[in-house]
Amino acid sequence: MNISTAKLTIPQFDDDGLLNDAGIWSVELAQEIAYRNDVGVLTDEHWKIIYALRAYYQQFGVAPAMQNICHDLGHGRFWVHDLFHTCLNAWRVAGLTNPGEEAKSYLSSN
Repeated sequence: MNISTAKLTIPQFDDDGLLNDAGIWSVELAQEIAYRNDVGVLTDEHWKIIYALRAYYQQFGVAPAMQNICHDLGHGRFWVHDLFHTCLNAWRVAGLTNPGEEAKSYLSSN
């Protein structure tokens, strides 16, 4: 009997807890990252932000201004921070790779 095994991809993270390969991101991995970063269970509100971040990054290749994400989704400027504790946590949970030092500094301070 021939048993083939699916290739299991184990997520690799950089020193800042960001995925090295955004291509392995999944809903399940997002929840695991959320738990690791004390965000807790992801709600519909979290998912709105996650998908907005992923779409923006896919289109432009850079981190958006988080207050624009909040505004575009009809919320106050601290909405992302209130849900994820830091904007960098939102970036982590969205499964996006290291955006660079300047963007990471911005995401950490907001």
